[in-house]
Amino acid sequence: MPKMKTKSSVKKRFKLTASGKVKAGQAGKRHMMIKRTNKFIRNARGTTILCDADARIIKKFMPYG
Repeated sequence: MPKMKTKSSVKKRFKLTASGKVKAGQAGKRHMMIKRTNKFIRNARGTTILCDADARIIKKFMPYG
């Protein structure tokens, strides 16, 4: 059997943790930042862990992740 290919877009946007959870960058920080509160900007730093429903979808595109 041939190897399954990983989606390149998923490979660039998501990482898997050691326990198998999916890590992603925080959303909502690309533009229109002037109307965001300082609290929102502060809390949206770094990365976040996706919920199980979203993680299940992402894992389909990362067969060997």
